[in-house]
Amino acid sequence: MGEARTRLPVIFISHGGGPCFWTQLPPPFTPTSFDGLAAYLRGLDARIGVRPRAVLVVSGHWETERPTVNVAAHPPLLFDYFGFPEHTYRLTYPAPGSPEVAARVRAVLAAAGIASDAEAERGLDHGVFVPFKLIYPEADVPIVEMSIRHDLDPAAHIAIGRALEPLREEGVLIVGSGFSYHNLRALFGGADDRASEAFDAWLVDAVTDSDPEARARKLIRWQEAPAARLCHPREDHLIPLMVAAGAAGVDPGRHAYADRIAGKAVSGFEFGGRLKARGSAPGPCWGLEAPDPRSL
Repeated sequence: MGEARTRLPVIFISHGGGPCFWTQLPPPFTPTSFDGLAAYLRGLDARIGVRPRAVLVVSGHWETERPTVNVAAHPPLLFDYFGFPEHTYRLTYPAPGSPEVAARVRAVLAAAGIASDAEAERGLDHGVFVPFKLIYPEADVPIVEMSIRHDLDPAAHIAIGRALEPLREEGVLIVGSGFSYHNLRALFGGADDRASEAFDAWLVDAVTDSDPEARARKLIRWQEAPAARLCHPREDHLIPLMVAAGAAGVDPGRHAYADRIAGKAVSGFEFGGRLKARGSAPGPCWGLEAPDPRSL
């Protein structure tokens, strides 16, 4: 696939739980809980159809006072999960960074009056390297990570996304990496699934609203959605969607991924672009056994 020369889509992914594709999480998760998500992530490269110049990933696992951009040429990995098998701390993902694209990210933010910071030491967290090991398994596309603001202001993050929109014309794929449902206690405790269904239905309606201004207004007022705080006691994993929706501009949102993980409704979204149709066959995830270390 050739390098992107047209306006790229914007994508919001639910990135799973820790190193979920390389280990078995305890009940209520099963060995197949993340198969649908794995299949969706593995299929994104072919669906996009062009190879981006770089990917800008906004992760729900990095919070700072103001947007901060990883400017490293060769970012390491940050294993910011705990209590998993030893082999999951030997995963590798040697994707290069792009100081040039990182500088451009900061420039478009500055042009919109949004101050930002640079970070050269922090590694790519698991909201980045875990899904991208499936999206671009050869680690051959430069990755630039950007933080969310720790105030988690949805309007501010939509504005940040709007400032980033020009990057889509420059071969940069913008990806918000979070989770459309993120109540870990309820995930493991078997809380009422109807809460996730109600919130997911509202979220799909909001994101796919054909009026981008109405979409923004709904997302800004997300706390008024059914079961909002039940599904997001803290909205760190929802905020990357706000950035993605802002970067979408006038492009409509599509409900691109729908699943149930541990009984909870989970979604992913795409905006704009000309993504190819999805295949229906799911790909397998890693099971209970540790993978061959040579493949990590």
